[in-house]
Amino acid sequence: MNLEISTPALLFPAITLLLLAYTNRYLAVATLIRSLYKRYKENGHESIIAGQIKNLRLRMYLIRNMQAFGILSFLLTVVCMFLLFENLTKPANYSFGASLISLFISLILSLVEIQLSTKALDLELKDME
Repeated sequence: MNLEISTPALLFPAITLLLLAYTNRYLAVATLIRSLYKRYKENGHESIIAGQIKNLRLRMYLIRNMQAFGILSFLLTVVCMFLLFENLTKPANYSFGASLISLFISLILSLVEIQLSTKALDLELKDME
């Protein structure tokens, strides 16, 4: 494959928007944790809160890793562009491939986190029934 410098550059806006979405998810979960903590302090230990805490802890772990792999993908894309600029095509191809793999892992983790988010909402709905 003949990789040009414009090819990895196409990933810049996608990865940037992805990181923005991940940051928004992180902020939403952080806000939820703070409100849940307040509710826990006011009402004591409820089974719904315990389930939510377990879910939120796992979601925070996933979001952290989503962001890490997204950033790694971004960095590898920059490295790829630099290598292409220096006419080092073989290492650039490897860097671009690694960038795509990192992006893929980040997206898979995002999918898992979305599934957990849905389970958390289901816990709330069950509590209201």
